[in-house]
Amino acid sequence: MKHVLVVNYSQTGQLSDIAAQVVGPLREAGHRVHQETLVPATPYPFPWPVVDFVDAMPECVQCDAPPLQPLTVAADAEFDLIILCYQVWYLSPALPMTAFLHSDAGKSLIRTKPVVTLVACRNMWLSAQETMRQLIAEAGGKLCDHIAFTDRGHPLATFITTPRWVLTGKRDSFLGMPPAGVAPDEIRGAHRFGRALADALDSNAERSGQPMLRGLRAVTVNPRLAISERAGRRAFGVWSRLIRAFGQRGSWQRRPALLVFSLYLIVMVLTVVPTSLLLQWLLSPLLKSRLEGLRAQLEQPSGSEEFNLKKYDQSR
Repeated sequence: MKHVLVVNYSQTGQLSDIAAQVVGPLREAGHRVHQETLVPATPYPFPWPVVDFVDAMPECVQCDAPPLQPLTVAADAEFDLIILCYQVWYLSPALPMTAFLHSDAGKSLIRTKPVVTLVACRNMWLSAQETMRQLIAEAGGKLCDHIAFTDRGHPLATFITTPRWVLTGKRDSFLGMPPAGVAPDEIRGAHRFGRALADALDSNAERSGQPMLRGLRAVTVNPRLAISERAGRRAFGVWSRLIRAFGQRGSWQRRPALLVFSLYLIVMVLTVVPTSLLLQWLLSPLLKSRLEGLRAQLEQPSGSEEFNLKKYDQSR
């Protein structure tokens, strides 16, 4: 029997549903699982009021996370595997997960341990995962696998459906566009990762430092979106530093800067993003080899191969 720590923060409940699909097979196999739900000292609302949603951007991008409530697990507890389940805010890990990885308790729990990261988001998680990789390394953890669940809707449609869900709590079909979030069949399919991890723990594969989830379509990267995401990340970096110069989160002094940023964000979504995607589509024959190389690099360590799906995916 192995001991597994699952650390989770989910506003909507979607990520918790996915984590439950992964955890189920681990428990069925006899492994002990402790699920730690992160609780910010000052809770984040859901749905988000617009001002609060925008005001979270600067600290999120700068990884300046507020404190959490004390964890329910002892900082010196020993685990064989750590699974970190996180959301993406402004192309960065959600602040509660950043707070956990910055905390003394979080660092103590993951030091020297194999770590699996699991994300559920709209479709852009690459920058957030790079930040996670860095924070895990700084804490002394060993990232072995990454699992990414995304909204399969068209990128332009999700620019409408996802903010609608975040700001109103409504995720149903809207104006002919599909419901927001990860599709139910994709969530059910997360069971395959729990089955594979259970087998890996049974054979002590977590001690090897090698990926345990290859061949299960753990991540699928669209390299065209990766290029747009990198541009967005740079822009958010500039805006976050500018807005923080006007005051702390919640202060009225930075409200004008937040308003200008909001207008910029709307213009970018309506003009720059579609133009960028169109140009990349037109130039794709010339960029094919470069994009394929970028895709292969960004899909590490777990990859998008499917050679183990028949063995572990019961929904097929």
